[in-house]
Amino acid sequence: MTSTTTEREEQQAAFTPRVYLACLASYNAGILHGAWAEATDEDALREAVAAMLADSPTAGAEEFAIHDHEGFGSWGPDEYEGLADVAAKGAFIAEHGPLGAEVLAHFSGRLDEAEAAFDEYAGEWPDLGHFAEDLTEQSGVTIPDSVRLYVDYDAMGRDLELGGDVFTVRTNFDAVHVFWTARWGAGR
Repeated sequence: MTSTTTEREEQQAAFTPRVYLACLASYNAGILHGAWAEATDEDALREAVAAMLADSPTAGAEEFAIHDHEGFGSWGPDEYEGLADVAAKGAFIAEHGPLGAEVLAHFSGRLDEAEAAFDEYAGEWPDLGHFAEDLTEQSGVTIPDSVRLYVDYDAMGRDLELGGDVFTVRTNFDAVHVFWTARWGAGR
């Protein structure tokens, strides 16, 4: 698994969210004018907006909107989302990579909940069945060999998720990231 881990680390390092900032004066005049900017720093975003509006082919350009985005995974900023929020979420995704993007999407863009989820990160497994098997082994329960073949770890994993004990984020066909929910809390 070393090569897979290395690939994921490289993918995470290259994962930089960006937004397309569009000039609304130009857009309303039927002209497409805008600029792509990295979405990880509020000041840099504000500078990109100012530069884009200053270069506008339409006189009096003052307003902008986010018309496209990349690197945010299955979540994306709204057209008029504040630059501070976009930058904070972009920085979170840049720090955590594709997993961070999907955790943010899981929480519908609520950054505080996405950040808190990483405090309850249980790890990565090929599927929930492997997680349930590992959890069972770590709990100290000894399952006799004569019974081991009858234990359905896939069902146990599914029940953990359906019961609200964990939530999962899949980042690859063989990468299920498991997070404990607040229901477990410190008593886990």
